[in-house]
Amino acid sequence: MTTVRDAAFEVMRRHGLTTIFGNPGSTEVSLLTRLPDDLRFVLALHEGSVVGMATGWAIGHEAPALAVLHTTAGLGNAVAAIATARSNRVPLVILVGQQDRRHLALEPFLAGRLSGLAGDYPVWVGRPERAQDVPGALARACHEATTFRGPALVVVPMDDWEAPFEGEVLAAPVRVLRPVAVTDSELRPLVELLAGARSAAIVAGAGADWDSLVALAERLGCPVFQEPFGSRAGFPQDHPLYAGVLPADRTRLRAALAGHDVVLAVGAPVFRQYAYAPGPLVPPGTSVALVTDDPAEAHRSPADLAYLAAPSAVCARLAALVPERPEAATPARPSGVPAAPAEGRPLRAAHVLHELAARLPHDIVLVEETPSSRPDLHRLVPARTPLGFVAAAMGGLGFAVPAAVGLRMALPGRPVVAVVGDGAALYGVQALWSAAHYRVGALFVVLANGRYAILDRLAEQQGTKAPWPPFTEVDMGGLARSLGCPARRVDSYEELTAALDDVLPTLAAREEPLLLEVTVTVDPDYQP
Repeated sequence: MTTVRDAAFEVMRRHGLTTIFGNPGSTEVSLLTRLPDDLRFVLALHEGSVVGMATGWAIGHEAPALAVLHTTAGLGNAVAAIATARSNRVPLVILVGQQDRRHLALEPFLAGRLSGLAGDYPVWVGRPERAQDVPGALARACHEATTFRGPALVVVPMDDWEAPFEGEVLAAPVRVLRPVAVTDSELRPLVELLAGARSAAIVAGAGADWDSLVALAERLGCPVFQEPFGSRAGFPQDHPLYAGVLPADRTRLRAALAGHDVVLAVGAPVFRQYAYAPGPLVPPGTSVALVTDDPAEAHRSPADLAYLAAPSAVCARLAALVPERPEAATPARPSGVPAAPAEGRPLRAAHVLHELAARLPHDIVLVEETPSSRPDLHRLVPARTPLGFVAAAMGGLGFAVPAAVGLRMALPGRPVVAVVGDGAALYGVQALWSAAHYRVGALFVVLANGRYAILDRLAEQQGTKAPWPPFTEVDMGGLARSLGCPARRVDSYEELTAALDDVLPTLAAREEPLLLEVTVTVDPDYQP
């Protein structure tokens, strides 16, 4: 007899969901035990790490990943990571276990009230009416996750897996195709806008395609800014036309875009901000156009003209249609290489990032989660490939450590480095066990200042002292070793350069994770 479980496994195989990230509970045991040899289960010790590792895997493969969560507790623990996957536009299929369907009406122990627990962050939630509808719901979740670029959930009662599946209709298509191109006639308004611009600029977002955007930027000879708080670099940051990261408040944003009468945002919203400031987003007289494949991004952006289409197709065609212009002067980006600290003086984050950048290979996958050091990272560590900068667009902590594990598992031949603040690392530290157990050779550089430095500075700007204490007692290296992950402590410039010289040349071939706990002082010049 073919069971619902058997049919679900066939759906998983068809959609490439053969690696299962999970933290098992009793409502999932009937699914996860006796797995076929071609399906692999990867254990994480916390549900945030489950979804975070699956997110990294999906980014690396550019395809949906599969996670399994345990009813209310598992889904509840993973909500922040699900929100991050949605903001990062990463396709995930998430199976959530539920109590036995036959007595759910009595609300037995572990029965989950799951319908709205993850809020609006899933792109779709499936609750199959019958056990026989589970495989179709799983297939639909894969399509929904791919189409809308986010996490899709399917809630499955535990007894459904052993139900018969004989001659059932799979309530989902085998394959979904999505048109991506825009006709030349439809592009004409944007071509005319760019052709008539006195001084155009491009804002590249995580949804941009590097090759086509480089061709368009070089055709227009215009500067390219990176969107603020993007989940990935949208343009090569060592390119002569790269103009740096846009400010995240309206006053500085208008100053950065001053002199540009046309601004084209590609794969980025118009324009994501942090602290509120009054006034328009762009200077008066500046026209804004948008190209994105995200409907929500298109509909909420205050643009004069928006195209809902694949950025790669639109930019490639624009590069052929717009007249070629001479290269304009690109705004100077702040540089400045920090001098090595004097003997006995503490390290700053900029010292660590400068020495790291000098040694990173071209194909590095760099995952960032160090809010108080992000400006230095953007300035000192340019992304030279699309995965040269990967971050959490959501802003919540706990992304980098598990995402780096998933990325390295997906891309075993690529060197992977996570640059993480100690406060952020504590939110995803359980993933170090998975890295050690599955021999995931990523490098975790923890910038340890023993405090939430960015929040301390924000409190100071309010004219008060932060009421929360530092946590200098935390030993990140000790925590890593307790989870089976090797660790080294770095307290000086000499120890830093020696450690990086030792680890980075062989990082791509490394089969064992390593955590470098680098003690740093708070940068007195940093402004959030």
